[in-house]
Amino acid sequence: MASAQDYLAASSQALVSETEHPSKQELLIEGAGCASCVGKIEKALNAVPGVDTAVMNFAQRTVSVTGPVTAEALIIAVENAGYKARLTSGEAEAELLAEKELAEQRRYKQLISHMVIALGVGVPLMLYGVLGGEMMVSAGASQLGWLAVGVITFLVMLFPGRHFYVGAWKSVRNHNANMDTLIALGTGTAWLYSMVIVLIPDLVPVMARHVYFEATAMIIGLINLGLALELRARGRTSQAIKRLIGLQTRTARVLRDGQEIDVDIDDVLKGDRVRIRPGEKVPVDGVVLEGYTAVDESMLTGEPIPVEKNSGDEMVAGTLNKTGSVLLEATRVGKQTMLAQIIGMVKQAQNAKLPISRLADQVSAYFVPAIMIVAVLTALTWLNFGPEQAIALALVSATTVLIIACPCALGLATPMSVIVGVGKAAEAGVLIRNGEALQTASKITTMVLDKTGTITAGEPQVTEIAPLNGFSEAEMLAAAASLETGSEHPLANAILEAARGRSLELEPVSDFHAEAGKGVSGTIIGRTVLLGNRAMMLDHQIQIDSADATVTRMAAEGKTPVFVALDKQLAAIIGISDPVREDSREAIARLQAKGMRVVMLTGDNYNTAKAVAQQVGVDEFFAEVLPQDKAGQVKALQQRGEIVGMTGDGINDAPALAQADVGFAIGSGTDVAIESADITLMRASLHGLADAVTVSRATLKNIRQNLFGAFIYNVAGIPIAAGILYPLTGMLLSPVIAGAAMACSSVTVVTNANRLRLLKLGRSHVEEV
Repeated sequence: MASAQDYLAASSQALVSETEHPSKQELLIEGAGCASCVGKIEKALNAVPGVDTAVMNFAQRTVSVTGPVTAEALIIAVENAGYKARLTSGEAEAELLAEKELAEQRRYKQLISHMVIALGVGVPLMLYGVLGGEMMVSAGASQLGWLAVGVITFLVMLFPGRHFYVGAWKSVRNHNANMDTLIALGTGTAWLYSMVIVLIPDLVPVMARHVYFEATAMIIGLINLGLALELRARGRTSQAIKRLIGLQTRTARVLRDGQEIDVDIDDVLKGDRVRIRPGEKVPVDGVVLEGYTAVDESMLTGEPIPVEKNSGDEMVAGTLNKTGSVLLEATRVGKQTMLAQIIGMVKQAQNAKLPISRLADQVSAYFVPAIMIVAVLTALTWLNFGPEQAIALALVSATTVLIIACPCALGLATPMSVIVGVGKAAEAGVLIRNGEALQTASKITTMVLDKTGTITAGEPQVTEIAPLNGFSEAEMLAAAASLETGSEHPLANAILEAARGRSLELEPVSDFHAEAGKGVSGTIIGRTVLLGNRAMMLDHQIQIDSADATVTRMAAEGKTPVFVALDKQLAAIIGISDPVREDSREAIARLQAKGMRVVMLTGDNYNTAKAVAQQVGVDEFFAEVLPQDKAGQVKALQQRGEIVGMTGDGINDAPALAQADVGFAIGSGTDVAIESADITLMRASLHGLADAVTVSRATLKNIRQNLFGAFIYNVAGIPIAAGILYPLTGMLLSPVIAGAAMACSSVTVVTNANRLRLLKLGRSHVEEV
């Protein structure tokens, strides 16, 4: 199992590499109104020389761009496409988020005021018609009255509705079409038709002299209301990022020139000594130089029990110092801290596009032009085959088609669910790196678990010493520990820790020799000592048959037997076991309850593997598998049609993690290498696996609900808006109702996505929504 230093080194190296070759930028987009805007913006950015990928998150109104290209070139490309953009890099996350929230608050208030003005005009007009008022234009005073209403409605279009028409004009200039185009065409056509009726009523038959000023005002008001509600609901989806950013401190108490002074967090340098007092958040990643404390790491790992910290222990930014005062040497600061990397990772995943979203993107790219064609065909059909008032019916139907078909809900369906789902997982200590992993995790049929450090604690302990032939436990443990002095092998460390625990005195070793894969030998006080496995004993012709019963029993109990021989005579068998994590059995049962086949892989011997498998409830396992062969086992499962998740420590199991459909790295605190797998579990618990699958399945289910609702809404709504039910019922769908429905559809999608925030994770909760 990889050490904490290995993890930190790998993580830091990945970070340094990215710092030296910055190629990722994020833009904030203004003016994107619907899903069709996404394709246009991405197309414009992907056409810029140097851009490798450009992916827009419609829900966040951000674009992530990779490739060696200047920010100016990107902004110009977006502006040429008819939108506004600005770069977010270089700003502190907290400041950027605060600025974004403030801008959204201003926008929300503006939309509400626009809604109030528009509905203030539209509602009285609608009530007038509903209560029996004459909505038909006749000569004289009626014309003057409706002319005044037309002017007032024009002012509604000019101010509360201005952003729709400006957006539509920009789209026309760039040979594009979007939501603003549909709204502008629908409301503009209704207003123009009404003004023609008012000014020149004789152009149309008497039965067709109906004005639709109330429709124009109501549609503008209702859609502004829908945008406001969507903006407000959308703001709730970023709670996870807000909480993570809230863990960052703005100042740190640094020891400089013999004095402790408070400095801005951006001024803390690597190597600085930082004082952290009880109740304070840890500002940087570092190593404890002096002091003792207990640290609450639940904000990052979800683990509620405080972790004790002594001199030499690692502490990470964002955790809470509970009890003592410690002096910390900063090892990673600013954007290099684990917390900063986690925030970046969560944002990256929230911006990711799932394969399931590609259909929506493809549909959206052609949706608006198609709807405009459908509206024209609808109008032509009514004009050619409609009754006497065909002109009015054609106008109403075409306008209703344009309004009801706005693809806002379609564009929000996937990103809203992803943002909430990834954030919910992060709160539980599950870090999802990309959208592909989020989607695939929901389909996993087989979960492969490495044994050491995954199912077990990864810290072998001496649990039994069986002396033979008259030797004592202490004597044999001291001899074994003396041989293992300086060794970094996990079993050697277990023997040394056991000797230290008994305060045994170790002797110097001469003629030391290590036999790869078998054991070690040496001379201690003139006596030859062998320490190793069965193969080593047989190579040196040591008789071990008399210990078969002991060896078999130890193996059955999940203990690894280590043989000790003294002067060619078997002297003891040391039983070493890696204790199973307390919650492994329960977590594996959760995975099995989700219909997954759980398989254990280990390099340990068959009997030990069998004992551990029985202990945790795993029916299928592969023992004595070399690290380089684990990927082959995963591939074999895939060839049988299984969708495989592989769980390991993130370093030693890298080939198998890469081969698997979804790789999970398991660890705790600073021991986790967040670059090593598709999904990283911050806690050293397999419950994180079940949580990850729960979030994945719930998110995909939520996305399907959203996409179904959006597609069905548009597919079913358009024929009704076109008047397919008119021959049967004599009724047409009002453009006002279409505007309200269109606004409600977006709010419904956002609200449904926010239901994921209520998802309960953990062993004792109902896990599906």
